[in-house]
Amino acid sequence: MVVRSAERLRAAEEVVAQLRQGLDVVSVTLPSLRVDLVSLAGSAPYPLVELGRCNLDTALRLAAVLQGLEK
Repeated sequence: MVVRSAERLRAAEEVVAQLRQGLDVVSVTLPSLRVDLVSLAGSAPYPLVELGRCNLDTALRLAAVLQGLEK
């Protein structure tokens, strides 16, 4: 069971790194972006990723980027 949790943690950390890198490209920083370690203890197949809290300016920039992807 420990091996499975370690594999899930590594996979989640890779996703967080990819997300952070993608957000950096569009100059958006989510300071609390991280793997939710508590979710590793559960029975869910994948741990959760905490996008965290951000200030209004960051939220507006993220919304603008996402709206630009819809077009």
